[in-house]
Amino acid sequence: MPASRTLLPQSLQSFGDISRFLREGVADEDSRQLRDSLGHLSGLIEDAVRTRRTSTDTEAIQRTAGALFQGAREHQLLLTGLGSAWHGLYEFTAYQRALWELRTAIAAWKEALEQRHASEAICFDKFELLAWRTLGEALLLIDMYECDGRVETPTEQSSARPPPSWWQRARRWLGRGH
Repeated sequence: MPASRTLLPQSLQSFGDISRFLREGVADEDSRQLRDSLGHLSGLIEDAVRTRRTSTDTEAIQRTAGALFQGAREHQLLLTGLGSAWHGLYEFTAYQRALWELRTAIAAWKEALEQRHASEAICFDKFELLAWRTLGEALLLIDMYECDGRVETPTEQSSARPPPSWWQRARRWLGRGH
């Protein structure tokens, strides 16, 4: 667990801002790998959104969507290899769920693109919304991991008090000066 504490900037307004923020953090090896992978995923999201908004070349849009789909899959694989301190966090499960929903939305958008279906714009909007939500969940996960002074082991969790409610976790997180 790293000794330094990461504070989220007040304004992350693009996927590129998130990618740059992730490269700046000081972290342990697992955290560094997650930050690198998330920065790569954020860059793929930025490319896909920019290409979709600025290009009329459907093949270029399909290529970026395909690269994004593959990048999200690789990122999910990285998550499974993280240490138990990560898997013990409530935010980890929430992030995995958000990432799964994002991957599903990317697949739907990619399929709509390939079939030139009328729902493509709706699928794209859903993907973009879920991308922001997923990256927000990821930043919260990283922040909770890096700010937590001590992560309980699974045996300590089972013998200790029940896990805090979402409200207690939010109050604790907000109370740290974020």
